[in-house]
Amino acid sequence: GVPQIEVTFEIDVNGILHVSAEDKGTGSKNKITITNDANRLSPEDIERMIKDAETFAEDDKKLKEVVEARNELEGYAYNLKNQINDKEKLGGKLSDEEKVTIETAVDQAINWLESNKEATVEELQQQKKDLEGTVQPIVSKLYEGAGTGGESATPEDEGAEKDEL
Repeated sequence: GVPQIEVTFEIDVNGILHVSAEDKGTGSKNKITITNDANRLSPEDIERMIKDAETFAEDDKKLKEVVEARNELEGYAYNLKNQINDKEKLGGKLSDEEKVTIETAVDQAINWLESNKEATVEELQQQKKDLEGTVQPIVSKLYEGAGTGGESATPEDEGAEKDEL
């Protein structure tokens, strides 16, 4: 008869080809492993790429911190600006002098942000602290005055009372 040979091809996760052949009549087996080193990265290249990835991961982390600090300051400044202009919120409770003080501080912070695009996390955090330092005393006075007037109940407090009923 005709020889019967069973051939098996396997490719592993690393792209290495394993070929095995077995003659069914005689039972003899043979195996060969084929690697294609021509299109593969050398171990040195792989190691270099891993080190580059670690280096860039640190840079990405620093950039993320800067972006978060910038967004925090920007969000805080614009939130204040909106509250001052809203008569239902802070705008209706501040004197003209207090409004001007806060508006000036907010505008300075926004202008600083626009002219310091490459600012560090520390500089951004300091700007936010400076802005808070100007705003906090004014807002604190409002809450102290509201505490005696009975307006200190927050929406969360009202919701809690309703839940208890």
